[in-house]
Amino acid sequence: MKAILINDDRTLSWADVPDAVPGDDEVLVEVAYAGVNRADLMQRAGNYPPPEGCPPWMGLEIAGTIRALGPAARERCPYREGDTVCALLGGGGYAQYAAVRWDMLLPVPDGYTLAEAAGLPEVYCTAYLNLFYEGRAKSGETLLMAAGASGLASAVIPLAKSYGLRVLTTVRRDAQVAAIAYLGADRIINTRTENLADVLREELDAGTPVNLAIDCIGGEEMGACLPYLAHGGRWIMIAALGGNLTTVDLKNLYVHGIRLIGSTLRSRPPAFKADLIARVAREVFPKLKSELPRMALKTLPITRAADAHELLTRGGNVGKVVLQVKGEE
Repeated sequence: MKAILINDDRTLSWADVPDAVPGDDEVLVEVAYAGVNRADLMQRAGNYPPPEGCPPWMGLEIAGTIRALGPAARERCPYREGDTVCALLGGGGYAQYAAVRWDMLLPVPDGYTLAEAAGLPEVYCTAYLNLFYEGRAKSGETLLMAAGASGLASAVIPLAKSYGLRVLTTVRRDAQVAAIAYLGADRIINTRTENLADVLREELDAGTPVNLAIDCIGGEEMGACLPYLAHGGRWIMIAALGGNLTTVDLKNLYVHGIRLIGSTLRSRPPAFKADLIARVAREVFPKLKSELPRMALKTLPITRAADAHELLTRGGNVGKVVLQVKGEE
């Protein structure tokens, strides 16, 4: 089979690799589409290696068709050969086939294409993880979601709204304000023309302070925002695309009970992920039928994986990017 490999010079190639073989508790999925995530860019740069036992190629979410099941998976898995599914992976989705633990599978939602389904598992599991496991989000609270044009924000914003949160989000281009309006954020902040810390101070003074932030940007501005959170506020760092360093007033943290939380999904143990997948299937996927909007989608062939990465790197896309795998030889 073929997969996207990272070359020594960090370029990508569509090359032959050993065939995926399902283990005892795994299913073999013929991949139709693979979702693209910023974690893939981090792995390509050498900063985010796959968990032990995962293939070295990238890809955290897929959609496709089950072709085989291991013995234990056959006994426990509700799906069979020929069923279409989407799945959360530790890695290895940029390939023609993937061996996936049976409890990492999700159904393809009614009315969704496989291309759309490929962009759901990672973003909705990450959204649920950080809103409810880490963030303890409650109805009536205010959420700040950074990078509103990202695939993750396309899941976090409407999901948070569906649970009764007020949502602020950020963009860096004027055109993105209109492009993400369908997500339903209560306030869209263009950080090229507005200072985020000033906006958070304004929200605090108005009696609507941010209780919870999910931040993939970081950078120097992050520390300047912390004094303007609500008492007991939670600031969750999931990446630091804007820089790894900032200045934090430590007294502000303990006086106002502010919690800084580092969070990644990929590094969690399988049992944790299985519980998360089950919750997302039970509590979130039914909302896809009516409450949650379809996210904007751009599809490229797997052989243009480097172009997909460039889209994410320059922030030139709204919503999810997925790679079409089936049909490429």
